[in-house]
Amino acid sequence: MNSDQGSDFTSPRYTNIFIDAGCKISMDHRGRAYDNIFIERLWRTVKYENVYPKEYESPRQARIGINEYIRYYNEKRLHQSLNYNTPEEI
Repeated sequence: MNSDQGSDFTSPRYTNIFIDAGCKISMDHRGRAYDNIFIERLWRTVKYENVYPKEYESPRQARIGINEYIRYYNEKRLHQSLNYNTPEEI
């Protein structure tokens, strides 16, 4: 489980849930907004290009739709940062 160092995530009540379940806990450095920048950017894109416009009616529909979008994102969507290639082509 990875999280930031906010008080919600460092409280014994919260961390003990994961410790008891046998999970390893890791936390980004305090004040390090760039630790997870690439995945944060991915989720922003997923939300603005897929989740918000689609307004899924159920968790099942969302799961199916987001899986389809991620396949599109990796296989068909051109990325400026990749010289207008897809991640699959790189």
